[in-house]
Amino acid sequence: MSIEDRLSGPLPDVAGEAGHTGHPPRVGFFTDTSVCIGCKACEVACKEWNAVPEDGLDLLGMSFDNTGALGANSWRHVAFIEQQRPLGEQSPGLEGLPTGPSAIDVTTAFVADELRQAPLGGGELGTSPLPRAPEDLGMPSFDLPGAKTGAEGRTDFRWLMASDVCKHCTHAGCLDVCPTGALFRTEFGSVVVQQDICNGCGYCVSGCPYGVIDRRPGDGRAQKCTLCYDRLHDGLEPACAKACPTDSIQFGELDELRERAARRVEQLHERGVPEARLYGHDPADGVGGNGAFFLLLDEPEVYGLPPDPVVPTRELPAMWKYAGMAASALLAAAVASFGSFGSFGRRRR
Repeated sequence: MSIEDRLSGPLPDVAGEAGHTGHPPRVGFFTDTSVCIGCKACEVACKEWNAVPEDGLDLLGMSFDNTGALGANSWRHVAFIEQQRPLGEQSPGLEGLPTGPSAIDVTTAFVADELRQAPLGGGELGTSPLPRAPEDLGMPSFDLPGAKTGAEGRTDFRWLMASDVCKHCTHAGCLDVCPTGALFRTEFGSVVVQQDICNGCGYCVSGCPYGVIDRRPGDGRAQKCTLCYDRLHDGLEPACAKACPTDSIQFGELDELRERAARRVEQLHERGVPEARLYGHDPADGVGGNGAFFLLLDEPEVYGLPPDPVVPTRELPAMWKYAGMAASALLAAAVASFGSFGSFGRRRR
């Protein structure tokens, strides 16, 4: 499939449709999950810049995912998915540091092995190398995925990580149902909540097909990512993209990002990762394409994303059209009835 086929046509001019004239190009996020290392720098940067309150520490069992999902106090959420299967291009027979989508995992194991063979303290505290595996310490390995320390033991395990965020949909259900106008479309194409206008009704919560927007406990007002609207006005990129150390979160003009994403998918396919795919880029999907889209290495459901999102208000114009037609037909029937009744009364006289 060519790059043009992957793009599936241009995205609409949502800022222009919202009444902005002479507006800048639409901007957004392209998140390449194949290079996400789960550092959570994006979460921290988002909270610090936007003064998002701390939302507690819940490790959700054995996972390092302490946020669990997007919410009023989590505008960025880094998902951790453990899978007992290899990532493309993993090979234990490496002669040097690897390249490709699995480079981070395999390089980590490679460096860890080299460190374990180095003497402690440069020889001052001893010359024996560190143990190379739990079994060397007399500890059971439990045969868990990733429990072995060498690269040869990591080829059967992968850890998918992805930083999720508001999608800033082309057809935004939250925007359609807001009764106070608290949600608005910016000149950059993003969707923002005005806190001083929000009345906490919660209609937008049910209007989002991704479960992104939420009301904050306490004041009850809706909260979500603003694409750092204040930073955009100063020509700065959003805080999360600025803080990402691997460029997993890439910010820029959406048209350019979509072309870059399509090239990246083709590159991964050539490198032996056929499951790489784009999510949220297609203007023909149920939300008209997203202002924040993703490169995934598995099905969307694995990452907690709906496979076929549909904005609840997508059919709203057609529904109003049919309602108008029905009302017109009812009115015409009523007029005809009264006309017939009048004629009947005149005949009796």
